[in-house]
Amino acid sequence: MVEYYSASRKLFIILNYTALTALALLCILPIINVLAVSFSESYYVSANLVKLWPKGFTFRSYHFVAETPEFLRSVLVALERLALGSAVNMLLTIIVAFPLSKESSQFRFRTGYVWLFVFTILFSGGLVPTYIIIKDVHLLDSIWSLVLPGAVPVFNMILLLNFFRSLPKEMTEAAHIDGATHWQVLWSIAVPLSKPALATIGLFTMVGHWNEWFNGLIYMNKPEHYPLASYLQTVIVQRDIALTTDPVMLQQLAGLNNRSVKAAQIFLGALPIFLVYPFLQRYFMSGIVLGSVKE
Repeated sequence: MVEYYSASRKLFIILNYTALTALALLCILPIINVLAVSFSESYYVSANLVKLWPKGFTFRSYHFVAETPEFLRSVLVALERLALGSAVNMLLTIIVAFPLSKESSQFRFRTGYVWLFVFTILFSGGLVPTYIIIKDVHLLDSIWSLVLPGAVPVFNMILLLNFFRSLPKEMTEAAHIDGATHWQVLWSIAVPLSKPALATIGLFTMVGHWNEWFNGLIYMNKPEHYPLASYLQTVIVQRDIALTTDPVMLQQLAGLNNRSVKAAQIFLGALPIFLVYPFLQRYFMSGIVLGSVKE
């Protein structure tokens, strides 16, 4: 069937596609430029001749990064944080969202508990009080200082809460009639049916832990405990690889450019998210839409 559009509708479609294409290019072109700089020779990078395609193609920046112990150590810390933090966030978010998804007749003071969580979004406890608490419970220089302060992401909890509310009540009622406990209903019915929402908040959680750098700088006194994002922050903003006095590093730096090495580190830092997202994309949109609508 051939669809016919009015002139105003065609104009709207053209403008819409043009705007979305321009927005996509604004997001993609900086990534392509960083990738091109990381693969380019020092001369071309220093002369600002590299735009969207590498000049003097080389892997020397990546070889240097692979042999940098600080970078490799920060990757291991970031992976530890990602695994531990995502597991804790997902577990606690599920446990909190499921009871709060029930009606007030089933869970007394449910609305009050929900507003307590929402209150933490509107008002923060403050950086200094949070630091004092982390220090008093002896979590400084510990991986737990990067995990526990945000153990229950309230935005993710609200998404999952609304998704749980959209599940057919008849299924849970039938399970209770058959003798299932609340824990059995949660893990045997609610969680398996919530894969789109879980994939969505899982992606949010992983991206958050991988990209978050501020807590690493605040709660880690030793640079060897920095996760990757915090290490990259210090490299990009505070440090210059050209200032090193290590003879071995100086020999490796010969012919390298500071920008190309930083670009290689930035691209390697973003690569895991690029690799994970395609596998979760099919759940992402449905999870966002269903989890954001309250029935």
